[in-house]
Amino acid sequence: MSHSINIKSAASKEDIYTALLPQVKALVSSKEPVTTALANVAAALSQAFEKISWAGFYIFRDDILWLGPFIGKTACTAIKPGSGVCGTAFAKGETIIVPDVDKFPGHIACDSGSRSEIVVPLAGNKKIIGVLDLDSYDCSTFDETDKKYLEDFCGILKNKLDLDNYIIT
Repeated sequence: MSHSINIKSAASKEDIYTALLPQVKALVSSKEPVTTALANVAAALSQAFEKISWAGFYIFRDDILWLGPFIGKTACTAIKPGSGVCGTAFAKGETIIVPDVDKFPGHIACDSGSRSEIVVPLAGNKKIIGVLDLDSYDCSTFDETDKKYLEDFCGILKNKLDLDNYIIT
């Protein structure tokens, strides 16, 4: 079944997130594979925000964060926990907002055009299983508003899906 994301282009960032939240809830179904939900969430975020150049997930397996569903240019396939923004957010278990990736020690440049990034841990009920990663070609794209709503989106995934048993195969 196809879904359209309906967002007013002139709306504020918070208005877009507020409109997107119920749509994401409707997209995520426990009856579908986790990969399907992650792919649709990445696509919804990419469609809703013009400043997002890359949206996707990295999933932890065998001591590595492996590339999961995403929208954007080809990406790094494996990131060690503690490395780069994704690995650091995963290791710390907290959202990291990077206004200028060139100033983040150890930043991993999968796309040399990226200028800012936000990474949100994706948790199941028992453990962190990966991260949601968003990039932008503009500096200072992401802020506390993004943090709040992206954490809400990850909460929807946690509540609707069996993330603790999800692995990339």
